[in-house]
Amino acid sequence: MEVLHKYIKATNTHNFDEVRKILHPNAAFFFSDQSCTTLEEIKTYFENAWSVVKNENYEAHDVKWLYTESHSATCIYTYFYEGYVNGKYISGRGRATNVFVKESDEWLLIHEHLSPLPK
Repeated sequence: MEVLHKYIKATNTHNFDEVRKILHPNAAFFFSDQSCTTLEEIKTYFENAWSVVKNENYEAHDVKWLYTESHSATCIYTYFYEGYVNGKYISGRGRATNVFVKESDEWLLIHEHLSPLPK
């Protein structure tokens, strides 16, 4: 679905105003180290990550849509990121779950859950 591509593209702008356009007002994000249940908490988390990982590139690989219908869609994928921390190149992967809802003919991200890959 195009909404996932829009979300990834918005994330890679490193501008939360672009990301916010795709977020549902009640969005909740579960990261491996923190849960964010307000848009302000999500904004703080994103902006902190962008300040730590410079020139970050974020990608979704092996996307599988588990459920899609007229007003809800859920996908899982392997996320990949790369960038620079203190001038040193880093990269990593993990698991992601995204839940989208359709309101007023617009798809919005209402939940994201990121976690490490199993060992």
